[in-house]
This record gives sequence, structure tokens and C-alpha cells, in this order.
Amino acid sequence: QVHLAESGGGSVQAGGSLTLSCVFSGLNFANYCLAWFRQTPGNEREAVATISRVGGVPVYSDSVKGRFTISRNNAANTLYLQMNTLKPEDTALYYCAADDTFAVCVEAFARDPAYWGPGTQVTVSS
Repeated sequence: QVHLAESGGGSVQAGGSLTLSCVFSGLNFANYCLAWFRQTPGNEREAVATISRVGGVPVYSDSVKGRFTISRNNAANTLYLQMNTLKPEDTALYYCAADDTFAVCVEAFARDPAYWGPGTQVTVSS
């Protein structure tokens, strides 16, 4: 059974940093495209970063480019999102996600991955 579990969310002041982690189980981690999404009440879920299976090549949304860093540790079945220079508009519920059917991992910006964690809340105060 596939299981994803995020951690590392919390409250921080603008300009601060947080690192999110997501531990995966029940799947062959190295074969999966991985991604981080976020959602605020009343808005659609937004992909913020993806990372490829091989080589860990990242792609970011314009809203986080230059501030967030996605990475993966295939030996530890763990996905990370380092978030720096946080802004109040980064406040959201953050989700990790995975899919092994994408031809290229940037497909996560166009359609929902198959597997999701329950989410972790990030709150940035001004």
C-alpha cells in the first residue's frame, strides 16, 4: 500500500525559512516523478515544483523560482522542499505527490499525480 507523509510545516515570519519532508513507502521510489503542490482555501491546487526520476532535475513555478529548492534522496525514499525568503502569499497547505506514468515529470504541472500525502500547513506572517 502506497503511503506518503509530509512533515516540517509550521508558522514563520516573512523572510524566514522552512524545510518540508515527505517520506514514501509502498512504492519503488526511484521510478517515480515527484512533486510539491500547495492549496489555499477557495483556490485550486497549484504545482510549485517537480523533480525527475533520474538526475533529480527540478522544475519550479514562477511564483517560487529562486526561493524554493526541491530535492530527493532515493536511498531514504524522501522528498524535500527547502523554502527560503518566505512570503505571506506562500501560506498554504502543502502536499507531496508521486506518479510513475508521466513521460516527463513536468506533466505534474498539467495533470494530477496518482498518489498524494495528507498535507502540511505552512503559515507565513508579515
